[in-house]
Amino acid sequence: MADRLILMGVVGRAHGVRGLVRVHSHTADPAELAAYSPLLDDAGRAFTLVWKGEGVAELRDESGRPLADRTAAEAMVNTRLYVPRERLPAAGQDEFYLADLVGLAARDPAGAPLGTVATVHDYGAGASLEIAGPNGASLLVPFNRASVPAVDIAAGIIVVAPPAERLVAPPAAEDAP
Repeated sequence: MADRLILMGVVGRAHGVRGLVRVHSHTADPAELAAYSPLLDDAGRAFTLVWKGEGVAELRDESGRPLADRTAAEAMVNTRLYVPRERLPAAGQDEFYLADLVGLAARDPAGAPLGTVATVHDYGAGASLEIAGPNGASLLVPFNRASVPAVDIAAGIIVVAPPAERLVAPPAAEDAP
């Protein structure tokens, strides 16, 4: 886990002509993003973020130089900003960094292996875990207490109780619109 990077923000559009950018922060308090500097991009380049206004920031490279102008700022649009996982505070009780779930062994309530957490999907309505099974099939379960009653990060295991499958019959011809 030492080399896992956690997405903390994304550079938005350029702001003005002096190299400032809009930044979308994923921290609870957006102003806290600057405290995690240096932030890394996908290429491993380090940047320091200095807020200049609400949502508007100056990005400085490793030598402390800010972006030169609007053209340089426009080149940064959609740049993802990360921090190494170990720089984040410990999660509270019954709280998890979604990235920490990837790679955990998934077992059913009786202890039988189901596979490994391959991906965590979160589209805003709640996270779901994609579990890669030993036969190559994937199992997708909602990440909630009913479907995942136990998570033990230290032991590297989650317990998964997949919801029962339900077949829904198509509407009868007379019920169809």
